[in-house]
Amino acid sequence: MTEFPGRWAEGVSLTAAPVLMLAGVLLRLPYDGFFPSQLAAFAAEPALMTASYSCFAAGNVLLWPGVLRLARVAPWGAAMVLLGLFERTFHAGISHLAFQLVSVQGLSAARNAVADSYGAFHVFASLSVALFFGWIVLAIGLWRAGTLGLARALALGLMSALPIGVLKGTGPMSIVATVGLCVALVPLGVKVLRDGPAPRWWAVPLALAIGAGAFALGTLG
Repeated sequence: MTEFPGRWAEGVSLTAAPVLMLAGVLLRLPYDGFFPSQLAAFAAEPALMTASYSCFAAGNVLLWPGVLRLARVAPWGAAMVLLGLFERTFHAGISHLAFQLVSVQGLSAARNAVADSYGAFHVFASLSVALFFGWIVLAIGLWRAGTLGLARALALGLMSALPIGVLKGTGPMSIVATVGLCVALVPLGVKVLRDGPAPRWWAVPLALAIGAGAFALGTLG
């Protein structure tokens, strides 16, 4: 019996998700990390900033199958990381809305709206502890289980340094954290993909077609 979500979903997740998150961080590298500058950057280069935040959000969501794979050997750390992924997805939604305010109401109005509502209560704020410490607990669990060596476990633990919140730009620790994620998980993802039979000839094009169709329907809807 195949364990959910399956080797291919897990392998693709561990391989692609960290790269997408790193790409998202690097795309917004030229701009200051605080929210007024992020809104101004969107006003100046909406396509670039949309690509940046979309890559990061997609990578964050895509991580869940890979984290479920890791949960088999480090359940507590994986559970904390999953909770953290939920919070980052919530933040991505708020950032998206803030960018749309720039498009619809202008930069000044969007800046005022975000400033006036920044720090407002939301239930996901309670997950920040899990978001911060989850990667450290997961790294320790994977190292103790022998899944990761010490160097790659330390690299994974660096994800705890990734800034938390809405409209976060790129600073030195953002790059260090996402590079560490790639160093820790991408080789593991490649190993997961290789440790088993190749997919049937039709499986990959079918998966791509379904994904493209779902994206098109969602965009049109």
